[in-house]
Amino acid sequence: MGGDQLDANASWNYMHNDSTRMWSDNAFTAPVMVILLMMMVTLVVVIVLGNALVIFAFKVDKSLRRQSNYYFLNLAISDFLVGAFCIPVYIPYILTGRWMLGRGLCKLWLVMDYLLCTASVFNIVLISYDRFLSVTRAVSYRARQGMTHQAIMKMIAVWVLAFVLYGPAIIFWELVVGKSRVPEDECYAEFYYTWYFLLSASMLEFFSPLISVTFFNLSIYLNIRRRRLRNRDETRGQAHAPDGQPPSLGRGECLRLTSLFSRNSVVVKKLSSTVSVQERGSGSGSFHSQIFHPPLERQDTSTRGTQRSCLSRDKKIAKSLAVIVCVFAVCWAPYTLLMIIRAACKGRCVQHHWYEVTFWLLWLNSAINPFLYPLCHSSFRRAFGRILCPRRRSTQLATN
Repeated sequence: MGGDQLDANASWNYMHNDSTRMWSDNAFTAPVMVILLMMMVTLVVVIVLGNALVIFAFKVDKSLRRQSNYYFLNLAISDFLVGAFCIPVYIPYILTGRWMLGRGLCKLWLVMDYLLCTASVFNIVLISYDRFLSVTRAVSYRARQGMTHQAIMKMIAVWVLAFVLYGPAIIFWELVVGKSRVPEDECYAEFYYTWYFLLSASMLEFFSPLISVTFFNLSIYLNIRRRRLRNRDETRGQAHAPDGQPPSLGRGECLRLTSLFSRNSVVVKKLSSTVSVQERGSGSGSFHSQIFHPPLERQDTSTRGTQRSCLSRDKKIAKSLAVIVCVFAVCWAPYTLLMIIRAACKGRCVQHHWYEVTFWLLWLNSAINPFLYPLCHSSFRRAFGRILCPRRRSTQLATN
């Protein structure tokens, strides 16, 4: 028991000395401090303006208020707060090496930082899952686009889960342990060197989301590849079909046709009844055959064109998700791995400046997201164009 207490004291003394030495090594010269300050301010401006544009576009353009776009709004809110609160509070701390804002604001900053970064990750998973449904279950997905209450419930769940993962530990850790291990002039979580807690939390914060996003992306790619091969086989079969036999849509037909026919079923019935009366009066069925049995070449061309259009759309979704996986892994993997390694070796095996670089790489993801996600969608691009170039829109309207 006495040996354990000595080990605990030695560990505490090393952590305290290492922490003090860590910040003393971070004394920057004036030119370096100016360059770092300019880079940090630039990052803050990009994060705030980019995500504010997404939020403002969602507010002014009602056409964006569809279920799938609510997830982009949720992501933009979390990233906006990273740039508006977390980074500005951290800048004086990293430049001076001293936390001068008190313990209360330190706790608030830690809770907000962990909450917002985790919420950003969960929003990325939610967006990837939504894209997965749009490709694999297209008809039911479009039918639910007007049900915004489901999207709002998922958005709330993201924030609740993000807070539960780290929030209680940040607030109550020192109460459970019995004392605080963080010096007065520094600010970091009490579990900063508790590797088993960080490993468990990172499984939910990084590894599980990475596996999920990769699975959704791979499933979309396989779905598109399977449909492309099936459509190619059906096209070859139609080319060898006997003359006069109408080409079959087949199972590979894009699901857009199904939803289109279901929406227009009432119109089709009315046309059918009208033409039937004309047939009985004139004794000719040519008009009916012209409407409901178009030439085989035209029907075949329309079918292949619709299939190519749907596959082209889904290929763009797959490519965007592939970029999402790569950017997410590059921004989050270094920080997560170094965080666990640093905690396991009590900071002995990882230089602090490398950990700091991965920390800022984490925040860089909040600057990339507003360009990576909304700008990949034409509806957001049109909204941004109307906001940033209102004169061009007014000129086009006047010309028309």
